[in-house]
Amino acid sequence: MEIPLNPVLSSGPVYPFAVLEALKQERRAAGLPLHDFTIGDPLEPTPPFLREALRAAVPEVSQYPTVAGQRAFREAVAAYVHRRFDVTLDPETEILPCAGAKEAVFHLPLALIDRGAPRRTVVYGEPAYPVYERGAAYAGAEIHAAPLTAAQGFRLEPATLPTELLDRTALLWINHPHNPTGATADLAYLARLREAAARHGFVVASDETYADLHDGTPPPSLLQVMREGALVIHSLSKRSGMTGFRSGFMAGDRRIIAALKRMRPSVGVASQVFVQAAAQAAWSDDAHVEERRQVFSHKRRLMIDLCNELGLEPMPGATGLYLWIRTPEGVTDEGYAQRLLRHGVVVTPGGSFGPSGAGWFRAALVPTLAQLPAAIEAWRTAHRDVG
Repeated sequence: MEIPLNPVLSSGPVYPFAVLEALKQERRAAGLPLHDFTIGDPLEPTPPFLREALRAAVPEVSQYPTVAGQRAFREAVAAYVHRRFDVTLDPETEILPCAGAKEAVFHLPLALIDRGAPRRTVVYGEPAYPVYERGAAYAGAEIHAAPLTAAQGFRLEPATLPTELLDRTALLWINHPHNPTGATADLAYLARLREAAARHGFVVASDETYADLHDGTPPPSLLQVMREGALVIHSLSKRSGMTGFRSGFMAGDRRIIAALKRMRPSVGVASQVFVQAAAQAAWSDDAHVEERRQVFSHKRRLMIDLCNELGLEPMPGATGLYLWIRTPEGVTDEGYAQRLLRHGVVVTPGGSFGPSGAGWFRAALVPTLAQLPAAIEAWRTAHRDVG
């Protein structure tokens, strides 16, 4: 019997991190050392007060969470957004919890795309987080991946896109600090997006997952320049070391939030009440975030020093969790990654994020400060073999 499958399952490449995970498992099974700079899952412990908040909130009787989430959670989010971006949100109509950013990114097109309408295109810049494309594909959208370049600061500039494309665009994704390059946005850039969205009538969704992992200059939010036709997504995964908790929020245009409230009960995605309690504590505290920022800034400096020593070129001015680095002359991104892997250093080839990523690779600041010296020494040895 032939099993019917959604054609999207066979139309695209295997999720890149699934391939890398298989390679890593082979090395672990052989008992070989592994220095993992791939998936953005840092190894610093989750702050103790957040773990305690979760444990204390585990109920005696387990019941379904609501799609809208706890009022206290949404109020904590609203307070965070006001402190961080000086933006006032209504906790009832402009905020919705999500089980981490990935599911929110994937599901958003299901609420916004009418696959039978002329306006059903989803636009995103590449290299990109793969879920922008996957979510759009499963929603039946037309997809346009706009190449991003270092010359443009890896920003998706609406003025570079054809008018006819923008006129049939339903949803345009941006992501800053950018995964995989670490590129940042400023208010002037966000204002250009607002003007383009108003002119052409599309929704702008901003993935701001890395907004609090910066090197001293806090990146802005799309909500600082537009609310109508805008949605932002934030997560506690990197900000608070809560990747396994799967908690974040969506905020913005109340019409979009209302549509998501109607759609999401069918999906069955909501944060558990005890996770929301830990998330409420996380969004209410900034001290632990500053401590994490200092750790990641230290790791970034050590890795940039290594790049300078080896003659590698990291993208300047980047921030967030990642380093985006040019491959050595005459070596492909796949080739460089494979040779590093022979010495137990695992990075992600830039081509995994789209054709425009060729010639670059991404290194996530995952190893701890205690683990970095051994990882750096292994990288030195691997690089000598490459060169």
